Amino acid sequence: MRCPPLATPVIRFLLATLYGLLLLPLSASAMVTVGDGENGTQKTGLQQVLHDPQANLSVAAADRERKAGRFFTLQSAGSTRLQPGAYWSFFQLHNAQSHAITIHLEYVDHQLIHLDAYAREHPTRPEGGSDPAFEPLVQLSMERPFSHRPVEHHRFVVPVELQPAQTLDLMIRFGSNETGYTYPSMRIWSPEQLQLSYLRETMLMSFLFGSFFLISVFALIAGLVTGQKIAFLYSAYALSKIFCWATILGYTHQFILRDNFHWSLMSTGGAITILLGLIFARSFLQTGRHTPHLDRVIQLMIINAALLLLAAIFQIKPLALITITLALLLYPVVVVAALRRWQQGVPEAGVFSLAWGILVMGLIFQALRDLGVVEHTLTNYYWPPVGSFIEMLTIMFAMGLQIRRLRQRKEAAEHRYLQHLENSRDLLEQEVKARTRELEQAKFKAEQEARTDPLTGILNRRSFVHDATLRLKLADRKQQTSSLLLFDLDYFKSINDRFGHSVGDEVLCRFAETVSLVVRETDVFGRLGGEEFVLLVSETAESAKALAKRLQEDISTIHLSSLDQPLELTASIGLVRCDGSTDINDLMHRADQAMYEAKAQGRNLVVEVN
Repeated sequence: MRCPPLATPVIRFLLATLYGLLLLPLSASAMVTVGDGENGTQKTGLQQVLHDPQANLSVAAADRERKAGRFFTLQSAGSTRLQPGAYWSFFQLHNAQSHAITIHLEYVDHQLIHLDAYAREHPTRPEGGSDPAFEPLVQLSMERPFSHRPVEHHRFVVPVELQPAQTLDLMIRFGSNETGYTYPSMRIWSPEQLQLSYLRETMLMSFLFGSFFLISVFALIAGLVTGQKIAFLYSAYALSKIFCWATILGYTHQFILRDNFHWSLMSTGGAITILLGLIFARSFLQTGRHTPHLDRVIQLMIINAALLLLAAIFQIKPLALITITLALLLYPVVVVAALRRWQQGVPEAGVFSLAWGILVMGLIFQALRDLGVVEHTLTNYYWPPVGSFIEMLTIMFAMGLQIRRLRQRKEAAEHRYLQHLENSRDLLEQEVKARTRELEQAKFKAEQEARTDPLTGILNRRSFVHDATLRLKLADRKQQTSSLLLFDLDYFKSINDRFGHSVGDEVLCRFAETVSLVVRETDVFGRLGGEEFVLLVSETAESAKALAKRLQEDISTIHLSSLDQPLELTASIGLVRCDGSTDINDLMHRADQAMYEAKAQGRNLVVEVN
């Protein structure tokens, strides 16, 4: 049995209960009067119809069945519905004109494999005579080269010539290879009107095919520029529409595969479009991430579409019928998934649901037509491809919304990123400033620790030597007099032994504080180590000696609050005059000798050396 492309058998069965309510009134007569200028509004064939389930009746046998009263009026709006075998239709054409005319009988649909037309002069025999035999007019088949058709048209057309006032009996056999949908009806045209109608149809389909092609090209370019997979899928989906509808409607047979066309290509084209459409919809809606339950159904639909494609390619007709039924029955699931994504806050999904809904409506229209619920007209015949075109335009709008949303999200992300960078930069600057301050403080502290004595806070030996050398050089340039005083605390070891090192450290600190009170900016004061201190002053030997005497008195007054008993603290002082000498080490050595001389003379003395 043949699998009609894009048919919806299950929907047909569900809607079968509507037949009795929507049947069109039919004329009881099979006679059709024709004339010049027939424009396709008149149809024939529905009044006397015979079902040939085995598809084995000859035209003579069919005529005998008619005479036996087995022909019937088709009880639908035009379709026989899904039936096996073939159908026969009997009708009469009467030329009421006074001149000969040519009539073109056009089969109304594309879902037909064979059409055989027979004609005879309407018998005017006396009662009891035999009728003349039907003579073949044309034998049309989709499986034969297109060139065998007497009229160049993508649907079957039977040319009939009628003489003035002539009446012809016509017998038409409609065959669909085992099982199929048949419309045992022929539109009546004059050759000129049929050609005009054909031109309009061709222009319409050319526009649709050209639009599909441009959509495909634009999507392909967008994919190449952006690298987005969805654009490539949309391009392939749009391109498949051309192959699908051109093949289903007969244009592929007429213009491309004129000699090697097979009806299974129609199912193949439909299967490819369904498969690509589902893959595109799943990618566009991102159902795998956001609607996992519905995504499982869509994945099942994709697998089913792949099986449909295999069935069409290898002509496995039972599998093709099952898979096409399941595919189109589940088509509305995509609309449900799109609406769900719309509820999740994706605006383009709402537009996509509208697009897919338009496509589903086109298929429902075809189903109603195949069920015989509505009459077969050129309008609803072209509604599926036109609806498919509207679907593609709507999807393009939805993709535009998606790109706009993604761009806005990207801009927002970039703004957040830049704001983050700005905040990070500010934090980094603050951190750098804080670190710089810490480093400066640490550097200053390290320098101070490197220059000063950690206990007393005054210059250590190395720093004193450095600063005193510079001060001596400056004094030499300015011809100033300087003196060096070297202090040694008397009996300091006994203080440590009696009171402990903590008291000894406190004594050293109080001593350094006492001397520092008289130190000026031009003086240099430092600790050489232990209980030895040194002071470089910009004074003459006499003034320096007076300073030393005063300091001895101040030292003797040092009192420690941590001790309950008085502390007798004295210092031996060595004094040396700097007569132009800038060698601080030499001066310190001489002052050290003077200091030891003071200790030798009884301590708590100031000894001056030259």
